[in-house]
Formats: sequence, C-alpha cells, structure tokens
Amino acid sequence: MEKTLILLKPDAVKRRLIGQILTRFENKGLRIAGMKLMHMDEALAARHYQDHKERPFYPGLVKFMTSSPLVALALEGPNAIEVSRKLMGATFGFKADPGTIRGDFGISNQYNLVHGSDGPEAAERELGLFFPEGTGILDWSTADADLHLCD
Repeated sequence: MEKTLILLKPDAVKRRLIGQILTRFENKGLRIAGMKLMHMDEALAARHYQDHKERPFYPGLVKFMTSSPLVALALEGPNAIEVSRKLMGATFGFKADPGTIRGDFGISNQYNLVHGSDGPEAAERELGLFFPEGTGILDWSTADADLHLCD
C-alpha cells in the first residue's frame, strides 16, 4: 500500500467542494488514513514549497495558500500517487480533461484546487510536514477490504 499527501487548497474549501472531491478519491478505492482542516502558516508554506522559492510566482502562492483553511489528506491504496494524480488532472484547469477534479471544477492557472505528491520521496517528505511523525494517520480497515477491490 502506498500513501500520498493531497491538499484541498483554499479555493476548493471556499467553493465548498470538499465533499465532492473526497468522494472522487473514495470512489476510486483510496482510503482516507488522515484528514484535517487547517490553516497553513508561512513557515509551513516555505517548507512545503521550498523548491519554488526562487520562482516569480512563489510570493503569490504563499499568500494564496495561507489565505484561508485547506484540507490535508493522507490517502492510501495501491499506486495511490499515480491514481491520485490521474484523478486530479493536468495542473492548469483549462488543460485538464473532463472527468478529472481540475477538469470538472477549475479553469484557472493559479487556483487549481488540489495538490498531490508527485512521487514516493515527495509523498514521504510532504506527509511528514502535515502529519509529523505519523500523528493523525490511522491504520484501519474499510468494510469492503476483504473483497480485494483494489487488487
């Protein structure tokens, strides 16, 4: 089983899309192992987006991500990173295919609703930022786990 970090960004929260987006991940068979509604402070934003610090969009990104609450999710399932990224769609909403989260709910370049880890190393680092030392990540079984729907 693979774990990944998903962030429902402030635009998703402000537009009341939390439930619809969560449903997409759950319907695909991913399990919510951790979830919290939180404010990202500037220190966390700086650590999370450290690779973008020198880019011209960085100040606006930090301002946006710290502007209002977001939802941090630890999702688990087979190939959770790849599956989540396919569900999210292309980074820019206007390029995202219909049927994806960004394709169905977004058209903006700047406000793209969700973030997902792009690989196993990033997932481990990012999960550690939002769920330090695994706090808030639970090991539990879904009612359909014995059906092996995800195999």
